[in-house]
Amino acid sequence: MVHSMTAFARVERAGSQGTLAWELRSVNHRYLEPHLRLPEALRDLEGAVREGLRQGLSRGKVECTLRLSDDSTGKPLQVDRERAAQLVAAAETVAGLIKQPAPLNPLEVLAWPGVLVADAADPQALNAEAIALFDEALAELKAGRLREGQELARLINERLDAMTSEVATLRTLVPQMLAAQRQRIVDRFNDLQAELDPQRLEQEMVLLAQKSDVAEELDRLSTHVTEVRRVLKSGGAAGRRLDFLMQELNREANTLGSKAFDPRSTQAAVNLKVLIEQMREQVQNIE
Repeated sequence: MVHSMTAFARVERAGSQGTLAWELRSVNHRYLEPHLRLPEALRDLEGAVREGLRQGLSRGKVECTLRLSDDSTGKPLQVDRERAAQLVAAAETVAGLIKQPAPLNPLEVLAWPGVLVADAADPQALNAEAIALFDEALAELKAGRLREGQELARLINERLDAMTSEVATLRTLVPQMLAAQRQRIVDRFNDLQAELDPQRLEQEMVLLAQKSDVAEELDRLSTHVTEVRRVLKSGGAAGRRLDFLMQELNREANTLGSKAFDPRSTQAAVNLKVLIEQMREQVQNIE
């Protein structure tokens, strides 16, 4: 089955070092374009998250947000001495460039990200928990894209059924429309009380039949409809292929309209173009 590019997933889990929550949002896009928002303590996960998205998705703009609610109430705090020393050294270097520098406030050093940490923090364990939870969120996102893709396929198949009906109806109408056109020519000559040359009439009807021959266009429309059904059934990353087929369907409908010589064939061409445009809008959301 085909997948939509539009979906949302949210998973949350309380762990030993706080509560982790992933939110994944995806919308349609020509390529896979991830946007990550990760806490400072979990920046190391960016590579793994991008690779997980690349392995799991083909297209779509995907926003991935990770939140970490660190419940450190009542837990002893520790100072990352190495990070604090680096910060102090940097501050002293800058102070040397100033004539009358203000004294360094220890509380400002403690407020710097990563200087004050909770006791017994285990970065590797936290990373593992975050990645495991991301895998769950990605699976939920893919399931949502699949459900919406199934609905898109249903809507497109409905339009394909309507197109098949239009094409079949037009096939049966073409001989009737040619006969009606022949009768209109005869009636016109009768009204003018002019002599009608049967041979000239037959020549004109042959030319009209050649100019208005839409058998090739109807055959191509039927072929493209069959191919769209096959692509929908095959699934996978089908969006670009379906978009190309919509262009081909539209091309044949335009040619059909340019050859129309009867209000019924003109209306059929218009109906086909409306159906194709409706499908094209749905195809834009398919992965």
